[in-house]
Amino acid sequence: MKKRIFTSIAIVIVLALLFVLKIYVSDYFFDAFFAILACIACYEMSKLLSKIGMFNYQFLAIFFPALLLASNLVGVYYAGVTENFFWVLYTLLIDVGLMLVVSLLAFLFGLCRKKKVLNEMTVRGVSNMSVTKFSFKKALNTLITFVYPAFLFLFFIFLNHFAEMPLSKLSAVHDSVPVVVSVFALVTAIIIPMFTDTFAMLTGSLIGGKKLCPKISPAKTISGAVGGVLWTVLFGACVYLLFGCVESFEPFMQVFPIWAYLLVVLLGSVVAQCGDLLESVIKRRAGVKDSGKILPGQGGIMDRIDSYIFMAPFILIALWIFAI
Repeated sequence: MKKRIFTSIAIVIVLALLFVLKIYVSDYFFDAFFAILACIACYEMSKLLSKIGMFNYQFLAIFFPALLLASNLVGVYYAGVTENFFWVLYTLLIDVGLMLVVSLLAFLFGLCRKKKVLNEMTVRGVSNMSVTKFSFKKALNTLITFVYPAFLFLFFIFLNHFAEMPLSKLSAVHDSVPVVVSVFALVTAIIIPMFTDTFAMLTGSLIGGKKLCPKISPAKTISGAVGGVLWTVLFGACVYLLFGCVESFEPFMQVFPIWAYLLVVLLGSVVAQCGDLLESVIKRRAGVKDSGKILPGQGGIMDRIDSYIFMAPFILIALWIFAI
C-alpha cells in the first residue's frame, strides 16, 4: 500500500511539473510524455496479446506511437495555420491509413521470410496453419496494438494543443489567454479517471456489496462504481469553481457553463470505468494481475492509463461540441 501511495504522489508531482513547463516553456514536454507512455503501453499490450496467443510484431508495436505523434503534430500545425479544425479529422484519416499500411507491410514482410516464419510457428506450437494465415494474423494482432492503446491514447496530443484549434466560440479566449484552453482540456481529461479510480476504490472498500463484474474484475463493486461517478461529479464541480476563481479562465467559463462541464464529467467517469474494465478483460484472458512492473505498487503503464485511453477522444469530442 505504501508503494502505491508513493507512486501516486510521484505521478502527481510529474504532472504538476509538466503543467508548469507547458505554461511557462512549451507544450512539447507533454507531447513527449504522452508519446513515451504510449510506447511503453504498446509494449505491455504486445506482451499481453502474446500471452493470449495473439502473436504480433513487438518492435512495430513499440515504435509505431512515434509515427502517430509526428502525424498528429503535423495535423495540429496545419489546423492552426489554415484555421480549419477539419485538419484534425484529416489527420485521423491519415493515422488510420498509416496503421493499415504498416500492418500490410508487416504481413508482406512475414510472407517474404517463409523459413523464419515456419521456425517461429514451430516454436510457438501453431504449425497447424499456413504461413500466409499466420503472417496475416500476426499483422492483424499488431494492428490491434496500433489502435489500442496508441491511436486512442494519443488523442491527448490534440487536447494538449487545443488552444491552437480554430474553434469559433473559443477564439476570444484563445486571443487573450491561449494556454487557458488547453490547460482546461488537459486538466479535465486527467482528473476524471483519477477521481473515478480513487473514489470508486474508497467507496467500494467502505460499503462493499454486490460485485460489478465478478468474472472480469472481482474487486470492483456496484457501490464503488456508482460512488466513483457521484464523487467525481462533486469534485469536478469544485475544480470548475476553482477555475472560475482565476481571472484568466473567466472567459472560458462563459463558453463552457457548469451544467455542461458536470455532464461531461459524469459521462467521462462512466467512460473511464469502461476503459478500466476492458483492460481487465485482456489481463484476465492473459492470466496476469498486472500489465507490467514499471510502477511500484501499481503495476504497468497500461494499468495506469487504461481509464485514459478512451477519455482523450471523449473529451476532445465533448469540447468540440460545446466550442462549436
